[in-house]
Amino acid sequence: MTEGNFVDYVKIHVTSGKGGQGSAHLRREKFVAKGGPDGGDGGRGGHVILKANSNMWTLYHLKFKRHFKAGHGGAGGKQTSTGANGEDIYIEVPLGTVVKNSDTNEVIKEILEDGEELIIAKGGKGGRGNDHFKSATRQTPRYAQPGLPGEEANVTLEMKVLADVGLVGFPNAGKSTLLSVITAAKPKIANYEFTTLKPNLGIVEYRDYRSFVMADIPGIIEGAAEGKGLGHYFLRHIERNSTLLFLIPADADDIRKQYDILVDELRRYNPELLDKERLVAISKSDMLDEELKAEMKVELDRDFEGIPYLFFSSVAQQGLMELKDRLWEMLN
Repeated sequence: MTEGNFVDYVKIHVTSGKGGQGSAHLRREKFVAKGGPDGGDGGRGGHVILKANSNMWTLYHLKFKRHFKAGHGGAGGKQTSTGANGEDIYIEVPLGTVVKNSDTNEVIKEILEDGEELIIAKGGKGGRGNDHFKSATRQTPRYAQPGLPGEEANVTLEMKVLADVGLVGFPNAGKSTLLSVITAAKPKIANYEFTTLKPNLGIVEYRDYRSFVMADIPGIIEGAAEGKGLGHYFLRHIERNSTLLFLIPADADDIRKQYDILVDELRRYNPELLDKERLVAISKSDMLDEELKAEMKVELDRDFEGIPYLFFSSVAQQGLMELKDRLWEMLN
């Protein structure tokens, strides 16, 4: 999926249909001069409904259509016939979509199951016909109820990527390169910061035809939790990942300091993210000779006590199988 087609945030305006007018018809037939009221009820207005579709990966189909309007209910007829219901509008969304009220920012629901439906704007009820208002003292009511108006709402749809492993790192840490090497994904790779602007997903093929999904997410910078850089735009995608792979380049000035900044940004955004499994991977390690690697290991054993770490190089294809093995163990 190309970056331009990956849309994970849209705002839409929805309007449900109004209910149909009840009928005030009076029965008139041959030989029945005054047959009494027989007006039917109006039909209900159409709903606007979100429906989960597990075959969708993006909100791209909503990029160019932002207004949705359901049909109005039909008016009631004679012989107490009820008007037709207004046509419902279905909007398909991928799993992992968070539905919010744009005006209050309140979360309405998170859609996680295939086929799940959520009515975001209810159609108005149809008005009652004059048949409901007859009584012993009022035998020919010549009035009926109008239908109730529909609902209008501004809705924000936010998608959180569903992946097993999320790549966490500063811009240019080598996340896209890793994804391109161990999956069939083709993310944009270049030697400048924020090459990746949207999450990229790839399926990692493992031993015995098993696989897991990895997401390359735009790089964090210090202050991302406050919305700097790509801020929240990126951080929400990490909430769905069960394992976090911290990528820190071997040529970083201070590996532990970079790790601490990344962890702090996650904590400030959502402390629950720190409950996830973590693995630290030192990328670009083909630049290190064995002697330098041994020296670094002594430091890392001290700095990362209790936190698993490993060395790998995407370009030189070193340590990739070990990385897959460790991730598979953590996922299972």
